[in-house]
Amino acid sequence: MKKLYSNNHSEINLYKKKSTKSEIVTQMIYGDSFSIIKKFKKWLLIRVKEDNYLGFIKNKNYQNYFKPTHKINKLKAKIYKFPNKLDKINELTFGSKIKVINKKFKFLQFDKGWVSRNEVKPISYKEKDMFKHIMIFKNIKYKWGGKSFKGIDCSALVQVFLNFNNKFCPRDAKDQFKYFKNNINFKNIEKNDLIYWKGHVAVALSKKKLIHAYGPLKKTILMDIDKTIKKIEKTANLKVIGIKRI
Repeated sequence: MKKLYSNNHSEINLYKKKSTKSEIVTQMIYGDSFSIIKKFKKWLLIRVKEDNYLGFIKNKNYQNYFKPTHKINKLKAKIYKFPNKLDKINELTFGSKIKVINKKFKFLQFDKGWVSRNEVKPISYKEKDMFKHIMIFKNIKYKWGGKSFKGIDCSALVQVFLNFNNKFCPRDAKDQFKYFKNNINFKNIEKNDLIYWKGHVAVALSKKKLIHAYGPLKKTILMDIDKTIKKIEKTANLKVIGIKRI
């Protein structure tokens, strides 16, 4: 078994090729883990443990694997230098995983600083409603390959919430569509069902509304389901290929 490392940066881009000018295929957020497939002078070809995704990252100093104890349950959690709210040094996005090494007052310490207790949950925590907090991403900008509050794409919006609930989820929409086996008829659609087009996915909020990170509008947005289906068919010539229930 290959040695595992943990990403100790707030987020880090994975590129399709050994160049920052190539396509960003995905990101790792803090606490994601990976193995090194091949080393180059300035680059590493890696496989992300959470979803088996391959990509190139810059050859920097990465942390040996740490077993997380907690995860961020807010859109963005502030990291403080000390166990108070006076000196913010960075932020972690929703779903980031940390290993707590100390506790003081209402704060938890990990290797980069301190976070407020009310912005984390134990790593084993699960929501009964997997997409309960999906609205925190409303109006977050669309970013191809993105997985954070700085920008997110359609399939990552699904993946980050399943990962938060300790469920495996492929990274790309086409692979998610193959992986989820429970097919639903459109007339039976309900909250949290996943609506798939070729290369796109949206999450149903009800029988009438959905939320998705939508490239043409450059943000994560609530839309009417029927109007969205018509809009995508008209503008991209794509029809719904299926609806999945997790």
